[in-house]
Amino acid sequence: MSRVAKYPVKLPSGVEVKFDGDQLSVKGGQGTLELTVHPDVKVAQEDGQLTFAPSEQAKSWAMVGTTRALVQNMVTGASEGFTRSLEINGVGYRAQASGKTLNLTLGFSHPIDYTLPEGVTAETPKRTPSSC
Repeated sequence: MSRVAKYPVKLPSGVEVKFDGDQLSVKGGQGTLELTVHPDVKVAQEDGQLTFAPSEQAKSWAMVGTTRALVQNMVTGASEGFTRSLEINGVGYRAQASGKTLNLTLGFSHPIDYTLPEGVTAETPKRTPSSC
């Protein structure tokens, strides 16, 4: 039995959820995301949160937990967006963002110029002093 499925997904202000048959759509400040909900999963919206329940089939709890996790990620992505912070440690290791290109010096004999995909941004803040 899934423990994840027992917790409701809270909807922050500015996030709108629509059901259209088995299609679930989440719209927020960062965009719109859609998901086709498995037929064994029942989704209900009440008091600014989404709750998930299984059908009578034996393996439906697994699908309920998976659907709940996917919907939580959709709500986070539509409201806040996703960020990843990377820290580069090492002598001579550097990264520099300029426009849609990320220039990486990672110990190879040559620098690596990586073109960022559409919708992805990169920032390289000022260098922080070493603690050594």
